[in-house]
Amino acid sequence: MRTFKYDLLKEIKDRWSARALSTQAIDKEEIYALIEAASYAPSSNNEQPWRFIVGFELNTLNRLRESLIPNNLEWAQRAPVLVLLLSKRTFTKNGKVNQYNQFDAGSAFSFLSLEATKRGLIAHGMGGFDKDLVRSSFNIDEDYDVLLMIAIGYPGDKSLLNEGHLEREKPGIRKDISEIIINTESN
Repeated sequence: MRTFKYDLLKEIKDRWSARALSTQAIDKEEIYALIEAASYAPSSNNEQPWRFIVGFELNTLNRLRESLIPNNLEWAQRAPVLVLLLSKRTFTKNGKVNQYNQFDAGSAFSFLSLEATKRGLIAHGMGGFDKDLVRSSFNIDEDYDVLLMIAIGYPGDKSLLNEGHLEREKPGIRKDISEIIINTESN
């Protein structure tokens, strides 16, 4: 069980990467709201390097599903929406390398996932997919990093998960902040 020392946003407290997803359809407007939330993430020079390929329709959804590793496909195939997160490597205004593009795209995913939590949705990010396959399947330009697949859905039936996934179907315990702050000040 998670414990919090400080009063945080409810969405931060409630967010975790569940795998038990319902196949219940999600209104496109709900997904567009998540994308809009992502669009308000901070970014270097306001570049907003993130791009999303959204799998609503069966053709796109199946192409995204095909790229998932078997362990992720087992549970994520129930997600009514899959979203692929990309990030542009160079600045649009001058073509120079944007060394913060992936950091900025990660911030966009965070905003998306918190908005999903607020709306009663799960947004589970996955790195376990074939990036080369999606790059070729969607003809993604080399100037874009293929970063993350996101399964989005309403909470579903945990009994549909295999034993290994069922054991992990709970919020993960987080390190105490004393473990993640590097103290450089002398006492």
